[in-house]
Amino acid sequence: MKINAFVEDLKTKSAAELNEELVAAKKELFNLRFQNATNQLDNTSRIKEVRRNIARIQTVMAQKG
Repeated sequence: MKINAFVEDLKTKSAAELNEELVAAKKELFNLRFQNATNQLDNTSRIKEVRRNIARIQTVMAQKG
């Protein structure tokens, strides 16, 4: 999914849905870090991508107030 489409999708969600999305992203980041520490992670750029998605979710949550 392109970045703009991802952000537009986030803007249409409610606060509860955004919170669920944030929790899921943080769990994914934890799992990616765990896989990286045990040398099981092939695509290390996914960590950076998930971190940025977390920031995007938090930004949209702050804008909604």
